[in-house]
Amino acid sequence: MAPVQAEAPRGPEAERTNRNVADLLQELRVAGLGVQLLFGFLLALPFTVRFTQLDGAQRDVYRLSVLSAAAATALLISPVAYHRWVFRRHQKDKLLRLANVEALVGLGTEAFSLSCAVALIFSFVGSSWIFSILVSVVIAGFVFLWFALPLFDRISTDH
Repeated sequence: MAPVQAEAPRGPEAERTNRNVADLLQELRVAGLGVQLLFGFLLALPFTVRFTQLDGAQRDVYRLSVLSAAAATALLISPVAYHRWVFRRHQKDKLLRLANVEALVGLGTEAFSLSCAVALIFSFVGSSWIFSILVSVVIAGFVFLWFALPLFDRISTDH
């Protein structure tokens, strides 16, 4: 005899949760694609001829970038795996809480990895003071656009 499955929750709260899950999974697709492309680039880099020309500090930046891209990949894909494991078990609220934290931390590690990659590239190809400033602006842009601006907006609208 097949096990009896509990009836799915219904109503406005369940509809809101379903929309939130769908929105979150779509956001993770976008962020996940970006970090996967970066991770693929970073994984191929040591197999290039010029990789041997990196000095010790550049190799450390490379290692940080790879490790943070791997962490971002795990964090941004984890909610999808979790969703598959708890599918039809009526645990979407729990999924949303966990996935929200993982997505935020994953975006942080993705921003860190991208920042390391940009810094590594410009340290390798050489840069004048103007490009050093632009690299700093790009890194500050990640911090501002991905974290400071949304946090400010959240704080200013939460009365």
